[in-house]
Amino acid sequence: MAKISTHVLDTRSGKPAQGVRVRLLKDGERVTETTTNADGRCDGPLIEDPPAGTYELVFHVGDYFRGIGVESPFLDEVPVRFTIAGGENYHVPLVVTPWSYSTYRGS
Repeated sequence: MAKISTHVLDTRSGKPAQGVRVRLLKDGERVTETTTNADGRCDGPLIEDPPAGTYELVFHVGDYFRGIGVESPFLDEVPVRFTIAGGENYHVPLVVTPWSYSTYRGS
């Protein structure tokens, strides 16, 4: 079954980022919103059998970093927009510090 999933890694601490609010949108409309668990992952797929189209993950990393004591993180929300063909798994991790981030299509 095809799905979209994610996880968040805090490379400042070298640990999974627990408590990051993640919102998934399709064509600008909210699909779901969840929070990462102790492993930096969502408890399940963000969506199963997603139709083809353009999606956006919005990671609320500013709240996360302020919550662990980082004053004035440079990043607040990190949007990642991507297009899928449907019928495949799309795992979209976020590797983040208060000042930078990277993402990729994982497996």
